[in-house]
Amino acid sequence: MFDRQPHLVGRLIEARPLEASDFEALAAAASDPLIWELHPDRDRHRPEVFRVFFDDQLASGGGLVVLDRNTGEVIGTSRFHGYDPEASEIEIGWTFLVRRYWGGAYNGELKSLMLCHAFQYVKHVLFRVRVGNLRSQRAVEKIGGVSIGTCTDRESFSYRISAPSA
Repeated sequence: MFDRQPHLVGRLIEARPLEASDFEALAAAASDPLIWELHPDRDRHRPEVFRVFFDDQLASGGGLVVLDRNTGEVIGTSRFHGYDPEASEIEIGWTFLVRRYWGGAYNGELKSLMLCHAFQYVKHVLFRVRVGNLRSQRAVEKIGGVSIGTCTDRESFSYRISAPSA
């Protein structure tokens, strides 16, 4: 069975299961409006709006809180979703990081840790990215995501990364 809430430790970050007690620190991390400028819920920086996102992350059973290993600071979240053993795939998404961690090694290490974990269980990892979110599209492509088309909602692109051949 796929472990959707592993404890992952890298050189730069640590990702551990999300807990209800993480709300205040994660809401503070999410309080920058520029984090959400390309998302459908652009006011997610407001605590009462962020609460809905947080509660969904928590209820999903796949939410991870991301910490800077150097400082212990909460810097974001991500999650595993939609495990399909028949298709041998899972989705990674709902990721955000504090802006000073964008565009570099932190997101790369987070996704690398999550992919390594996922490939112990599945052959494919999927990512859904909003059509207008060029920043996230580039980030998924940077880690090897290959576009496999538009989702049925026509508002998102699907990307796939397949496990390396043994």
